[in-house]
Amino acid sequence: MPFLRAGGPNLYYEVVGEGEPLVLVHGSWNDHTSWQPAIEADIRASFRVLSYDRRGHGQSEAGPLPGTRRQDEDDLAALIEGLGPAPAHVAGNSFGAATALGLAARRPELFRTITAHEPPLAAIVAGDPAAVAEMGTARASIEAVLDLLRKGEYEQGARLFVEEVALGPGTWDRLPQRARDTFVHNAPTFLDEQSDPDWATLDLEGLARCEVPVLLSGGTESPAWLGTVLDHLAEALPRARRQTLEGAGHIPHVTHPQEYVAALTRFIGEG
Repeated sequence: MPFLRAGGPNLYYEVVGEGEPLVLVHGSWNDHTSWQPAIEADIRASFRVLSYDRRGHGQSEAGPLPGTRRQDEDDLAALIEGLGPAPAHVAGNSFGAATALGLAARRPELFRTITAHEPPLAAIVAGDPAAVAEMGTARASIEAVLDLLRKGEYEQGARLFVEEVALGPGTWDRLPQRARDTFVHNAPTFLDEQSDPDWATLDLEGLARCEVPVLLSGGTESPAWLGTVLDHLAEALPRARRQTLEGAGHIPHVTHPQEYVAALTRFIGEG
């Protein structure tokens, strides 16, 4: 099995396709398999696609706990440099999008383009009353999820997160069994992520120095505060573009892979 061994935890990865390098960074609760619908929507026809399991997820090692998003950023840098060639196109979803943007604020030279779908960077909208009110409801649900995870009730916690935080009521039972199994397997990593005091922050001044093209995408079915995060990011980034995916929510590469791949490839082609 392919693993990157670069001084930190061993990271599992897979590579398919040919062309310019495109690195896919998954969000919370997931692993590299969440990108399979997008890969099967034939993103591999245009790029050399590298998908991987973030530390502690899937088949990758966890490393010392608790981990931090900064460590995830360093892992991403190691993948881009170790499996190259750098710079690379990078697409991230949710926490994976926050990871990509956090690294871009420090090391923009590693990126050709960035596609970021709904990074949950709550700290950068803390001054927006409407966003704060909506996040308060989400935070209460997240605390309930964390309580379940601390008790080892991983499936109940995963279901609550999917239905009350990420995708909406009734969606857990509509997910494929493999997707539900992945959520449950990776449930403990959400506790780890939430223990990092800086998980929701971003160096906007550093990001403003990132001159690479950035696509900021959001779904029409997602919570409004995530759109407010995208608004703030668009103001900070010198070469940002917004994209709205009609009918999609927080994981469009799973629920609307054809539309997601079309938007991503069009953006990279025009960038």
